[in-house]
Amino acid sequence: MTALITLLTDFGHQDVYVGVMKGVMAAIAPTAQFIDLTHTLPPQDLWAARFNLLNAYRFFPPSTIHLAVVDPGVGSTRRAIAVATPQGKFVGPDNGLFSGVFAQTPILQAVALTNPVYWRTPTPSTTFHGRDIFAPAAAHLAQGTALTKLGPAIAPDSLVTLELPPLNITPDAIEGTIQYCDRFGNLVTTIPGDRLPAKTWILEVGQHKITAVTTYSDRAIGELTTLIGSHGWVEIAVNGGSAAARLGPITRVKVAWQESGRK
Repeated sequence: MTALITLLTDFGHQDVYVGVMKGVMAAIAPTAQFIDLTHTLPPQDLWAARFNLLNAYRFFPPSTIHLAVVDPGVGSTRRAIAVATPQGKFVGPDNGLFSGVFAQTPILQAVALTNPVYWRTPTPSTTFHGRDIFAPAAAHLAQGTALTKLGPAIAPDSLVTLELPPLNITPDAIEGTIQYCDRFGNLVTTIPGDRLPAKTWILEVGQHKITAVTTYSDRAIGELTTLIGSHGWVEIAVNGGSAAARLGPITRVKVAWQESGRK
């Protein structure tokens, strides 16, 4: 079976970094197939990496290897890791970018990538572990190398996590914040759509009170709207525009509804 490797980075497309990583992997696993999730995340934005990987991994076969490199701590004492789950293997820095995934699927094994046999070189660059450590590790996994050969086991509960701020939940409302802004300027909140009742709800942000709709086009061009996005979270949008540009920085948002029998 042809191995499938996804790539998620903040490297962009101006430079050769992504191509070089693919070249390193192709030399080790020449039959592997690569799928680019994204390479245009905001530089060093671990929260954006967390959100995008969380909303991508479940659409791939469980044999997939997910290589993610957003690595502000490259060359420091932060660990390089490979982790096996029932939904695939994950390779990258231990800085929390995988923590959204690991909150949803159990960890079967986790190792630190300390065995230089499976690096590109025994003296890796201190600024490009994506090329010298992570890409080779992903390629060796694609070739069938056992996870345990890449380095010693580490405790799953020792992995770095990025925790979303807690929701404030009352009988008729949920308060959250913004976790991600996409290319269209849609603001994705931390409020899960499946926590809302099957009734009309209103999102409150700043001085705005926005009644929920089903599609962007349920509002006129240029109007603020709110709905549950394809990712499953409540989001704020502008039909034909940018909610981020319209609203600016946001600290808290509230979704409210009227309980049955209340007036």
